[in-house]
Amino acid sequence: MGGSFGFLHGVSLCCGRVTKYYSNLSSTEVVFRLAIMDALLKTLFSSEEQELYVLDCLAYLMMVMAFITFVTLLFEHVPYGRYASSRYGFPVNVKVAWFVQELPAFLVPLSLVLWCPCAKIMHLPNQSLLLMFLCHYVQRSLIFPFLIRGGKSTPFISFVLAFVFCIYNGYLQARYLSHYADYPPGWVTHPCFIIGSCMWFLGWIINIHSDHILRNLRKPAETGYKIPRGGMFEYVSGANYFGEIVEWAGFALAGHSIHSAAFALFTLIVLSSRGMAHHKWYLTKFENYPKSRKALIPLVL
Repeated sequence: MGGSFGFLHGVSLCCGRVTKYYSNLSSTEVVFRLAIMDALLKTLFSSEEQELYVLDCLAYLMMVMAFITFVTLLFEHVPYGRYASSRYGFPVNVKVAWFVQELPAFLVPLSLVLWCPCAKIMHLPNQSLLLMFLCHYVQRSLIFPFLIRGGKSTPFISFVLAFVFCIYNGYLQARYLSHYADYPPGWVTHPCFIIGSCMWFLGWIINIHSDHILRNLRKPAETGYKIPRGGMFEYVSGANYFGEIVEWAGFALAGHSIHSAAFALFTLIVLSSRGMAHHKWYLTKFENYPKSRKALIPLVL
C-alpha cells in the first residue's frame, strides 16, 4: 500500500514538473507550438463543434465495439497470455508488447495537454480525471511491463489491436477532458465525483496489488501456473480484472460523460469475459482450487 501511495506521489510530482516545464517556455514558444497543433486540428475539423461531435461519435462507436466484442467472446477467448494462439500472428515478446501497446495511452494525452489548446485544463475536475487516467497508464506502460516474470508471448494481431485501441482511447478521454468537459462549480464535492474517485483509487490499488501477487507466484525463470492466494484472490479468481473494472467504473462515475462510460463498458466486457474464463481454467487445472472462490464479483459471481 505504501508503494502505491509513493507511486501516486511520484506521478503527481511528474505532472508538476511537466507543468513547470510548460510554464518556463517563452510566450513565443508556447504560441508557436499551440499554433502548429491548432492548425493541424483545423485541417481535421472545421470547428470545435465538429470535433466534439466526432468525440461523441467515437464514444458511441466504442459502445458498439463493446457489444461486438461481447458476442465474439462468447465463442473465443481474447488471444493473449494463457489463451495465446499462433492463428493470430507471430509472437511478440510479452514485455515489448505490453510496453509498446500501452504507451500511446500515456503519450497521446500528454501530447494533447502540452501542445494543443486546452480550454478546460485549469479546472480541478478535469485535472483530477486526467491524473487518474495518466496514473493508470504510467504504471501500465512504464512500470508493469518490466516487472513481468516469464509469461507467454503476445500474438501480433492482439498486440496491434491493443496498440490502436490505446491511441483511440487516449485521444478520446484526454481531448474531451482537456478541452470540452464542462463541469458545474463544486463538482469535486459532488457525491458522484467523491464516490467515483474513491472507487477509482480502490480499484487501482486492487489491480496493482493483484498483479504483484501474480508476479510473485513465479520464481525467476519459471513459466508455469499456480493458485494465487492473498488479497482479493481469496474471494475471486480474477482479482486483477475486478480491480480494473472497479477502477474504470469509478472513473466513469466521477467523469459523468458518455466518453468515460463507454470506456468503462468496454473494460467490463473484455475483462469480465477473461475473468470468467480464468475461473473455469483454474477449476479444471487444479483439483484443490478453493470451491468457495467466485470468478469475478466477491460472494456473487
